Amino acid sequence: MKVLIQRSGTSSVSVNKKVVGKINSGLVIFVSFTEGDDLDKIKYLVKKIINLRIFPDENNIMNKSILDYGGDILSISQFSLYADTSKGNRPSYNKALKSEYSSKLYSEFNEELSKYIKVATGIFGADMVVDITNIGPITIMLER
Repeated sequence: MKVLIQRSGTSSVSVNKKVVGKINSGLVIFVSFTEGDDLDKIKYLVKKIINLRIFPDENNIMNKSILDYGGDILSISQFSLYADTSKGNRPSYNKALKSEYSSKLYSEFNEELSKYIKVATGIFGADMVVDITNIGPITIMLER
């Protein structure tokens, strides 16, 4: 499983020109799954995400988690995090889990996150437009 995290201001995701998920501040998370991913890996990465100290404290040092700082999460499924370009210019997505399996894991991922914080989402498998205000900019990749 790969998770790309961005510290965010107002961010949203739209499908067919209709906003389906929006946050005012917090984290935008792109998530992708691969063979062998399961609920244990999801729980591990969710704990990492919610405890990741990437928000400023009173001294403007990145020392607060999203739970300390406040805000919400916008979660977007993105199979292309597993793109492989090692054999040319056309990416291979063979390492990305097939959609019927990753859809279930994406739901479990969002359910696990929702135990700790408010989560807005895109629509799995849809052609989405994601509008992100990246604050910092802070962008971090986690993998398990």
